[in-house]
Amino acid sequence: MALPSHGETAIQAMAPSVTTGGSAGQPFLLINNLVKEFGDVRAVDNVSIAINKGEIFALLGSSGCGKSTLLRMLAGFELPTSGQILLDGKDIVGVPPYHRPINMMFQSYALFPHLSVWDNIAFGLRRDGLPKNEIMARVEDMLALVQLSTYGKRKPHQLSGGQQQRVALARSLAKRPQLLLLDEPLAALDKKLRERTQLELVNIIEKVGVTCVMVTHDQEEAMTMASRIAVMSEGIIRQTGNPHEIYETPNCRFVADFIGSVNMFAGNVIEDEPDHVIVDSPECQHYVGHGISGTVGMAVSIAVRPEKMTISVEAPEQTHNVVFGEIIELAYLGSYTVYHLKLASGMEVKATVSNTVRHGAFHPQWGDKVYASWSDISMVVLTQ
Repeated sequence: MALPSHGETAIQAMAPSVTTGGSAGQPFLLINNLVKEFGDVRAVDNVSIAINKGEIFALLGSSGCGKSTLLRMLAGFELPTSGQILLDGKDIVGVPPYHRPINMMFQSYALFPHLSVWDNIAFGLRRDGLPKNEIMARVEDMLALVQLSTYGKRKPHQLSGGQQQRVALARSLAKRPQLLLLDEPLAALDKKLRERTQLELVNIIEKVGVTCVMVTHDQEEAMTMASRIAVMSEGIIRQTGNPHEIYETPNCRFVADFIGSVNMFAGNVIEDEPDHVIVDSPECQHYVGHGISGTVGMAVSIAVRPEKMTISVEAPEQTHNVVFGEIIELAYLGSYTVYHLKLASGMEVKATVSNTVRHGAFHPQWGDKVYASWSDISMVVLTQ
C-alpha cells in the first residue's frame, strides 16, 4: 500500500471505504460483499463497489482476474455465492436476466447476420411487444444517435467494424436500460479505429445519460473512457479511483506495475520527518518530499514513472534521486523516446524523453553512459 503522510491518522489510512464519486445521496448501483465461487476457486472475492447514476465505471484487469464474472453477475447470467447487488435501491440478485432493466453489449457484438441494421436495433423492442409507431421512432432515434441514419437497410457484413460496434450499442440503448454493461467493447477493432471510437462511444453514452459498467484489460481504453476505474486482481479490487489517482498515486505495487510503466526501487527507510523521508536502496538514496508516518528501518518500494525522469550526460547537482548507467536499449516512438539503462547494481531503469525539438542536439545512443534523475515529488512510497 502507499504510505500515508504524517497528516493522516493510522485509522484513516487503514479503514476500508466505498467511494461514491462525490455525489449526494445513495449510489445508483451498490455491490456489497459480492462473492462468486466455482468449486474451490473464488473468482470474485468479497467485492464492494458504489457507482453513481450516469457514471461510466471500468473494471480493469488481466484475463482471469474476475472482472467478467462480476459483469455476468450484474447481468444475471451468474448467481452470486453470497452478497448483494442493489440497483436503484432494489436487490436484483434473484431477478432473472430478462426481467432486469439492464442491457449488455458483448465483445463479438452478436448482431443477427440475416437481419438489416434497422431490424437488429428493433429486435428487442419487438420482443417486448411495443407498438409499431414507437418501435419506428426509437429505432430512428438510435440510428441518428450513432450517426447511421442512412445505413438502416444494410446487413452487418456490409458495415465496417466501427459501424457494427455502433449498431450493437444502438441495439443495447434502444430498450432504454437503467444500466448498460460493456464487455471488452472495442477489442475487435484495430488500434487506430479503437482510439477514434473510444471518444465517440463516451459521447453517445453521456448524451443518453445511462449508467455504464465496462470490462476491459486495456489500460488506455479504461483511462480514456471511464470516470472511475477499479483495478482487479485474483478476484479482489486492489484500488478504485479516477484515472489520475490510479496512475499518479497507486496504493500498492501491483497497481503501480499494472497501470502504465514504472521503475520500482527496493529499499529501507533511514530517515522519516514530517516534511520528507529518505530511503536507501542499492541504486541510490531517494529523497521523498513528504513524510510517510512510517518506521525507520522498514522495507519499502519507491515507484517512479519513466516520464518523471530526466536524462543527462553531465552529472546533475542533486545528490539524491539520481542514478548512472549505460543505455542498453532505446526505442524512438515519434513523440517520445524510451531509454533502458543498465545500472551498476544490475537493475534496469526505463526513462521516457519527450521529443519536443525536431532537431535537438541531445540524442544518446546505445552504449552511452548517462544520468537519470527525478524530483522529490515524483515518487510514490509503497509497502505492499
